[in-house]
Amino acid sequence: MSTPEMSELLDLVVEEKASDLHITVGLPPVLRIHGGMQPLDADPLTPEDTERLMKSITSPDHQQKVREHGGTDFGFGFGDKARFRVSVLRSKGNVGIVLRQIPNDLLSLEQIGLPAQIKELLFKPRGLVLVTGPTGSGKSTTLASMVNVINIERDAHIITIEDPIEYYHSHKQSIVTQREVGVDVPSFEEALRRALRQDPDVILVGEMRDLETMRAAITAAETGHLVFATLHTTGAAATVDRIVDAFPTDQQEQVRTQLSVGLVAVVSQLLLVRADKPGRVAAFEIMIATSSIRSLIRDNKTFRITSDIQTGAKHGMITLDAHLMALYEAGQIRYEDLITKSQDPEAVVQKLQAAGGARR
Repeated sequence: MSTPEMSELLDLVVEEKASDLHITVGLPPVLRIHGGMQPLDADPLTPEDTERLMKSITSPDHQQKVREHGGTDFGFGFGDKARFRVSVLRSKGNVGIVLRQIPNDLLSLEQIGLPAQIKELLFKPRGLVLVTGPTGSGKSTTLASMVNVINIERDAHIITIEDPIEYYHSHKQSIVTQREVGVDVPSFEEALRRALRQDPDVILVGEMRDLETMRAAITAAETGHLVFATLHTTGAAATVDRIVDAFPTDQQEQVRTQLSVGLVAVVSQLLLVRADKPGRVAAFEIMIATSSIRSLIRDNKTFRITSDIQTGAKHGMITLDAHLMALYEAGQIRYEDLITKSQDPEAVVQKLQAAGGARR
C-alpha cells in the first residue's frame, strides 16, 4: 500500500474507533485500538511523508512553532466526523505526529460508569470538583459529559478554559463560552482571573498545571462558582496532598482550610483494557466531601481518607481498589491489571483469598 493521505488515515481512525494515530518516520502509520498498537499494512513513512502529512493539517502559525520550539499542540475538526487533539513533535530531526480522537458523541454519566449520585454534584451552587488520573485515562471525556449534563439541564453560564479545546459544546439551556489557551487567552491563570468578571456559574479548567492556576481555581470555588478541574494524580488522598504540597510551607495550613470548605468531590479514574470483549472500561475512586472528610483535610490527616471512602457507599463513594475488585469479579479486567493498578495490592490479594482464591 502506498503512503495514504491524511484524510484516508483519519477516516480509518474513525471507522476502527481508534483512540490515537501515530505518524513516525521509519514506521507505517500506527493506530491505537483498545489500548493496543496496530501498524497499518503500508510502507514505512519517510521524512518527506511525515512532513507532508503534518503540513496538510497544521496552520502556518503552528508550523512556525514546530520550527522554533520543536513542537506544538492544537485541536481541529475532521468535517462532522470527529475532532482531533494533535501534537506535532520533532524527533531525531524529523517530524512526528500523534493525533488523539475526540468523538463527536458525548457519553452519558451512566455510559461512562459513574454512579447516579455523581449527577447531584453538577447542581451544587459552588465548590471544587476534581477529575484526576494519568494521561489517557478519560478525564476529558468525563468532564465533557458533566458539562453536557449542566448545559442540558441548567440555565447557567459555563466557561471552559482548555489547551487545546477538545469537545465543542453548543449552547443548549446554558450559554457555553469556550476559551483556548494560547489562542483566546495567554494562560490558564489569566483566563481564570478574567473569568470571574464574566458572570460565570460554572468554570472548567482543563488542567491545574501550576501553583497560580491552583490558587485561582480554589478562590473561584470559594467565591460562589462551581469549578471543575483535572490533575494527574491517582486517588483522592494523593490529590489533596498534591495540591497542598504545591504551596509554600507557610501557606499550606490556609490551603488545607480552603480545601476543607471548598472541595466537593474527587473522581479519580483509570482506563483499562477489557478482558471480556474488545474495548476499555473505566475504574473509579469517588470521594464526596462529607463533614468527616472535611475535618480530615483540615487536620492534615489525609491518610485516613481512604477508610472514610470505604464506609461512604451510601454517599456514592467507592475506593479504587474496591472498584477494581468488582470489575475483576465481573470478569471485565485481567488479574494482572487488578494487581498492578490497585493502591494496596497485598490487601487486594488477601481479600481475594478470603473470598475463595484468586482466579487468574
